[in-house]
Amino acid sequence: MTEDLQIFSDSVGKFFEKELAPHVDKWEKQEIVDRDAWTKTGEAGILCASMPEEFGGGGGTFAHEAIIIDQMGKKGIAGFGASLHNAIIAPYINEYGSEEQKQKWLPKMATGELVGAIAMTEPGTGSDLQSIKTTAKLDGNEYVINGSKTFITNGQTANLIIVVAKTDPNAGAKGTSLVIVETDEVEGFKRGRNLDKIGQKSQDTSELFFDNVRVPTSNLLGQEEGQGFIQLMQQLPSERLQIGLQGVAAMDYALEETIAYVKERKAFGKAVMDFQNTQFKLAECKTKATVAKVFCDYCTGLLLEGKLDASTASMAKYWVSDMQCEVIDECLQLFGGYGYMNEYPIARMYRDARVQKIYGGTNEVQKILISRTL
Repeated sequence: MTEDLQIFSDSVGKFFEKELAPHVDKWEKQEIVDRDAWTKTGEAGILCASMPEEFGGGGGTFAHEAIIIDQMGKKGIAGFGASLHNAIIAPYINEYGSEEQKQKWLPKMATGELVGAIAMTEPGTGSDLQSIKTTAKLDGNEYVINGSKTFITNGQTANLIIVVAKTDPNAGAKGTSLVIVETDEVEGFKRGRNLDKIGQKSQDTSELFFDNVRVPTSNLLGQEEGQGFIQLMQQLPSERLQIGLQGVAAMDYALEETIAYVKERKAFGKAVMDFQNTQFKLAECKTKATVAKVFCDYCTGLLLEGKLDASTASMAKYWVSDMQCEVIDECLQLFGGYGYMNEYPIARMYRDARVQKIYGGTNEVQKILISRTL
């Protein structure tokens, strides 16, 4: 954490606290973040912070994205899909896009005019990306996209979507490509339901349908077809580390709220914090949160050096998300009955934590990936 990064962290934290945190309860009820939150965040220089300045970005690194994730979690900004937009969608374009594609899309992503999503999961395929059915068939100088996707983060809001599709259905993983769809520019694209979830209520998670959607061949990411699976595998370690970073921030926020509560709450004539059981439980939670933070900081260092391998990223994803669920469960218990009430942030944190074990590849899949390196 350099001085510049600390200044950036303080600035981002103040912005989230002032501009976004007051709206979280409203977003939970309406089950979507207001569209103007994106443009405000863009104006503050927080969108595409790690993208090159020549494409409208902040000229930073993944360290800046890690800080944004951290501050979002610590300020209780649930459901705002900026980290996906910033640290997953934009890097695909920056890493694999042509100069023309970068100039076309990244500046608008930095302002919030374009909101990004990636359409991987389908109704019949979750972690098994090789089995997707969506196709992008070549027809002259266009791709014709047909298929459906589900569980798509930013699905109701996004107007720039990276679609994982088969350009050669007979070639297995080698027939997979990534194709950009600008939803405002095409016909045949439809959004389905804003899915009713256990948690992450303010995050619009949706079904998407592609019915003969035509896009120019220039919307292919990469210089040739069939590179999609390789591109996905190269970027997934970063995505999985981000899930770990989200877990660290959530644990920090849960501990902050819980410690404040147990110091104030009285039971049997004394503060709940004065009971040895409370002290022991919080000591255990603080230890787990600290170990998780140290490991994720280590993984972030590896990523910045270009050395984060898939196995280590999988460790961060599965172990930290497991610890997140354990720590928040223990914290909620210390709130007693009030922990079960939605008016307390710990209740929302409890609901929101569970999906961390599922998206980005289930924790069971992470263990398989790790075991292959043994």
